Amino acid sequence: MATTPSIPSHIKAWVYSEYGNTEDILKFESNIPIPQIKEDHVLIKVVAAALNPIDYKRALGFFKNTDSPLPTVPGYDVAGVVVSVGSQVRKFKVGDEVYGDINEDPLDNPKTVGSLAEYTAVEEKLLAHKPSNLSFVEAASLPLAIITAYQGLERVEFSAGQSVLVLGGAGGVGSLVIQLAKHVFGASKVAATASTGKLDLLRNLGADLAIDYTKEKFEELEEKFDVVYDTVGRGEIERASKAVKESGKVVTVAAIGTSAIFVKRISDGGVLEKLQPYLESGKVKPILDPKSPFLFSQTVEAFAHLKTNRAIGKVVIHPIP
Repeated sequence: MATTPSIPSHIKAWVYSEYGNTEDILKFESNIPIPQIKEDHVLIKVVAAALNPIDYKRALGFFKNTDSPLPTVPGYDVAGVVVSVGSQVRKFKVGDEVYGDINEDPLDNPKTVGSLAEYTAVEEKLLAHKPSNLSFVEAASLPLAIITAYQGLERVEFSAGQSVLVLGGAGGVGSLVIQLAKHVFGASKVAATASTGKLDLLRNLGADLAIDYTKEKFEELEEKFDVVYDTVGRGEIERASKAVKESGKVVTVAAIGTSAIFVKRISDGGVLEKLQPYLESGKVKPILDPKSPFLFSQTVEAFAHLKTNRAIGKVVIHPIP
């Protein structure tokens, strides 16, 4: 096992020991045992971490039957520097800048020490080298959302020349679906919904049609789409089925048990590597919420901001001590 000498035995992290609202249960701890790495793992000194809705849903106990045992350090998205590697690791060495979503299966036994900690241990296959043109903050904002966006388009076999309507185009996943559909998959037309103040963002991301959902109903558009990609949930599926062509597909990342095709993201460093040229060329860009980054000490406030559903793009924590 290759290692660097100055790795501590105990670390600072945000932790909860019971289920509930993040505002009530998250506590700052400075004496958490550092996670141990297995043969196929690397230990990362965390530089930045992004928050996702799954973090506060997990904290509420939404999947406690398959969750790892409490206490939990939350956090799926990470960007940082490799400080130690397991004996079977081939892709990374100490000193490499990496990023990824640290939980392969989002719901089934996710890690007890997530990315809201000074260090986290992650399987090699879930990570990729950080694109050279991106900051750690920008890189941390991407993995979970961009893998979700990509796997959703892949799941419905989206291909060049097809049209797509993205519900929730200014959010973490939606802002990336627009860009991937346009610049990676070669969509003929991208439409997206957002509130009034976010329509310019949609156009800047590549949307050909920006729909203000506070003023018009997307299901009443004359034009129908090959794919409707729902990132919102909350009763949008029935409306989405009216906006899709007869042979079209509705895909959702936000509503289980509906008529739409549900995409359960599986973390995969290979997807990040595949998208690296698009990220390094600037064709696909990370979108950060204007309030990002939040300081590590402001993690509870950052979760409160995420929960308003008004965040644009991603909420990121940086620096981490």
